[in-house]
Amino acid sequence: MTPRTPAPEVRVPRLVGLMAVDARESARARGLSVDAPDRPDFRLAVVDYVVRQYPQPGTEVPRDSVVHVWFDLGEGEGGGGVREPRGPVPPTGGLRREREEPDPPRAAVLSPP
Repeated sequence: MTPRTPAPEVRVPRLVGLMAVDARESARARGLSVDAPDRPDFRLAVVDYVVRQYPQPGTEVPRDSVVHVWFDLGEGEGGGGVREPRGPVPPTGGLRREREEPDPPRAAVLSPP
């Protein structure tokens, strides 16, 4: 019985920023597969964008390894949270303070010499 030759190692490509279909193709081209733990319908996903991956890009892994990816949930799918700042409130004054109206211009009065 001969020992099995280990699979050569490959570098994990950067998948963050790619659409699902492009991430699958990029990984497949290097002999890797992609899995999305939070998306059971991942094989059907096409235009969702990858926002996180594990292992990180550039990591050497054995060929046929799995790269886990996570997607940005689109508008109306949750996960967005509150986007406007809640505090601290800017200090009073500055542009918020109302300026007083200037006095009307006065005519210059000259005295005789």
